Amino acid sequence: MTIPTADPYISQSTPERQVLSVSQLNQQVRRLLEISLGQIWVEGEISNLAIPSSGHWYFTLKDANAQVRCAMFRNKNQLLGFIPEEGTQVLMRAKVSLYEGRGDYQLIAEYLEESGDGALRRAFEQLKQKLSQQGFFEEAHKRPIPELPKHIGVVTSPTGAAIHDILSVLKRRFPAIPITVFPTAVQGKEAAPQIVAAITAAERYGQCDVLVVGRGGGSLEDLWPFNEEVVAHAIYNCSIPVVSAIGHEVDFTIADFVADLRAPTPSAAAEMLSSVSQQEWLSVITNYQNLLKEKLQNALAFHQHQLTSLKKRLRHPGHRLQELSQRFDDLEIRLKQAMDKKLVIAKNQLKLQHNAIQQQSPAKQLLQYQQFVQLLTNRLHHSTQQALKNNQLKMQHAAKQLQMVSPLATLSRGYSITLTEDKSQAIRSYSEVKPGDQLTTLLTDGEISCRVEKTTKRRALKTK
Repeated sequence: MTIPTADPYISQSTPERQVLSVSQLNQQVRRLLEISLGQIWVEGEISNLAIPSSGHWYFTLKDANAQVRCAMFRNKNQLLGFIPEEGTQVLMRAKVSLYEGRGDYQLIAEYLEESGDGALRRAFEQLKQKLSQQGFFEEAHKRPIPELPKHIGVVTSPTGAAIHDILSVLKRRFPAIPITVFPTAVQGKEAAPQIVAAITAAERYGQCDVLVVGRGGGSLEDLWPFNEEVVAHAIYNCSIPVVSAIGHEVDFTIADFVADLRAPTPSAAAEMLSSVSQQEWLSVITNYQNLLKEKLQNALAFHQHQLTSLKKRLRHPGHRLQELSQRFDDLEIRLKQAMDKKLVIAKNQLKLQHNAIQQQSPAKQLLQYQQFVQLLTNRLHHSTQQALKNNQLKMQHAAKQLQMVSPLATLSRGYSITLTEDKSQAIRSYSEVKPGDQLTTLLTDGEISCRVEKTTKRRALKTK
């Protein structure tokens, strides 16, 4: 349709204008968009998703600065393996078009896939469900972790933060445990087969009784090698108990579910494997050592007592000397026990005073208690010296008494002892010898051999 112009500024010679209807305009624009742009790939976030009874999808694809209307018809969306949700980040293949009824510019989606973490999380859930159905996560398959490992293997990067954290914790808590690192990449496409190879190498090594598999924190993509199925199979089939220590406490991987024990971090794994520190073990050993020492001392004292009792039964000329010697030993033991007892009492008092000082902590009280402890020490020293001196006096007195009853002391005063020729017995009466017998007389500095010429009975001494 053509109409004459009424615009006074337009020359009358200007050709007549071509006027389009709105429908014609939208149709031409749609064709122009579809022909000039063709199929394109667009990435964005889904919002305002609507799924009517027809089965078509209508949604908005947006980023931080703009948005565009989209449609995906039923014959296309049925070919996808998922239904997107609000907020899903997707990568879409589409053609640019125009909805003629409203004049709205829109994209007609041909193909849709999750992008970034969304795709990875979907793959994670699918593998998790698959392995769960196959029994990879069953508790019955979990092997116990040794309470005190004899040798720890670590499958991780030799230059990462994880191995540094593990070694630092074990050095602090139990440096005696040997550690072998089986190096592997923990990020990238080559990481998964290297992790499998490192686990296999640890099994062949044959020395480790527990294996830590892990790395430090990172994004889901960084941690993805530990979500690979080959790694899950390697951990599941490993003959060594496996502790997973991957990322941070909030990070979960397939390896965490398959492993025999999951640690929230590499440092936590080292803490779990050294649940009893070296100092605690040394304390237990020291207690047993003290108990054994006490038992041995008791046994020794018991046998010494038995030996002393047996010695008392022996009868010989030096019996009296042995009794005095035993008495000396008994006094020595009692002296030692008294010293030990007082020393223990003094130590206990010292410990109580020390604890009181630590609890109260004023400098003045500390000085007073130190003076009191010194006083107790001096008193203990004085008591010990006095007890030792008293016992030395008793020993000297006993030695003098022994010397008084000694036969040698009698000889030194001018007396002599006459024995038979063979010195087997002493002559106590003249009737025990006869003329001609050979006798031996003992003096304080020697002996005399003599022969009996005559024996005479001595008359009884008369007393006034």
